[in-house]
Amino acid sequence: MKKSTIWLLALVMLSAFLALLFLQVRYMRTSMAIRSQQFDEQVTRSLYNVMKDLEQDQTRDYLEQDMIESENRYSQYNQPQGTQQITRERTTAAITNPDGSETRIALDITRQSTRPQEQPERVFLSPNQGASTISKTQYDMQQSLSKRYLHERSLLDEVIFKILNRASNAPIEERIDFNKVEQYIRYELSYNGLNEPFSFQIVDFNNKVVYSSPGFSTKYRDAIYNQILFPNDPPAKLNRLRAYFPTKRNYVYSELSFFIPSLIFTFILLITFIFTVVSLFRQKRLSEMKNDFINNMTHELKTPVSTISLASQMLKDESILKSPEVFKHVTGVIHDETKRLSFQVEKVLQMSLFDKQKTTLKMKEMDVNDLVVSVANTHVLKVEKLGGTLDIDLQAEHTTIKVDEMHFTNVLFNILDNALKYRKKDVAPELMIRTRNEGSKIIISIEDNGIGMKKEDAKKVFERFYRVPTGNRHDVKGFGLGLAYVKKIVTDVNGTIRAESEIGKGTKFIISLPVITQK
Repeated sequence: MKKSTIWLLALVMLSAFLALLFLQVRYMRTSMAIRSQQFDEQVTRSLYNVMKDLEQDQTRDYLEQDMIESENRYSQYNQPQGTQQITRERTTAAITNPDGSETRIALDITRQSTRPQEQPERVFLSPNQGASTISKTQYDMQQSLSKRYLHERSLLDEVIFKILNRASNAPIEERIDFNKVEQYIRYELSYNGLNEPFSFQIVDFNNKVVYSSPGFSTKYRDAIYNQILFPNDPPAKLNRLRAYFPTKRNYVYSELSFFIPSLIFTFILLITFIFTVVSLFRQKRLSEMKNDFINNMTHELKTPVSTISLASQMLKDESILKSPEVFKHVTGVIHDETKRLSFQVEKVLQMSLFDKQKTTLKMKEMDVNDLVVSVANTHVLKVEKLGGTLDIDLQAEHTTIKVDEMHFTNVLFNILDNALKYRKKDVAPELMIRTRNEGSKIIISIEDNGIGMKKEDAKKVFERFYRVPTGNRHDVKGFGLGLAYVKKIVTDVNGTIRAESEIGKGTKFIISLPVITQK
């Protein structure tokens, strides 16, 4: 699959995921806004009803108080003397409307009289559904009733004005019962479908808190609601009811209980998609590296095969057989190229190790210092041949490790071979192998003064087929498998390895292995 195709698929899928995520977030925000608005409307409606209830309570209380005062004031003059006589009769009355039409009502007339008659006779009128006519002789009664109605209404208005004036001048704490306010709020909230906890305050027209229930707070201003009490009072004397709902945000955010799992699954899908795309790119890069490996390997295998083929053809020439020196040279070339070909085949076999989940290792306990000395003695001749030095510094005291001898020896060989392979031109190589203990670990460091590499390359140098520099270069032989093999073997023996490098100053490989404690 081409990179452009992978990028196109990745872009389309990413756009789809982002669009899905955007729609989910937008729907979530809209739902929360609707729920918040619903909460506001329910609270506002409840507090308004509380205000109406308090107004009605106040009016009823003042009316009862006014009636009691009037009865107490005139009770001594209204006591009837003598024997009371009550008579009832049924009749009808007609009321003339402003447009000239008449409205007929049925009346029950109750007469109350006292003997001796020291007071005028009282007449009570009540409607009755049975009658529908009234005689002309009772027209005067109709007019009298109308005048009496207007008079009674003016008296009622006078009483109402008196109540309003008295109420507006009274302090708020005398006009309402705080316990009753709490009961009204709780009832109205429940009636409107809210059962959230609340606290409230009563604030007078001087903005002074007259009463505050436990738990009232101004921390979240969006959770505080205001309602004017007795709005018919003079503007300068308006009192307020403030209600605080500490769980408003929990109420609004309860919608998230559905969206959070949805978002989690969306993010899981997004992460899976990203992982898949990264894997595709890694596979693509691995495929390119394999092609690079095949190109290099083809060249590396073709050269010794061609040389051996040419040498074998020369051996067929009888004149060469007659010259011992030429014969020796030709057979030497065949031997060297055979070794070289065997080495290349070994590299290919090493690559097969990476396809296994776990390499079969023959683990045994070894002394790491002895192993380092053995490897150093093998390589010292190569280093001295190039005019360089190979030093060792064995500071480790606890040196027993459990590794596969052959594979771990190859690990050290590969690192030292790379140090010589990537040395500076016209500069003698200087190699240093150190061992030291660090806690329950033993540290093996191999340092050179070679060309070094970038930090980005140092992180990737243990990947298969990775070469510094990459490409089909043949001035430095290799296939990008050596350090990948090193990484795998060290990991399989429960160790770690990292590279520290700086261009122009050299490279340092640090291996950390667990120490076997002697019992």
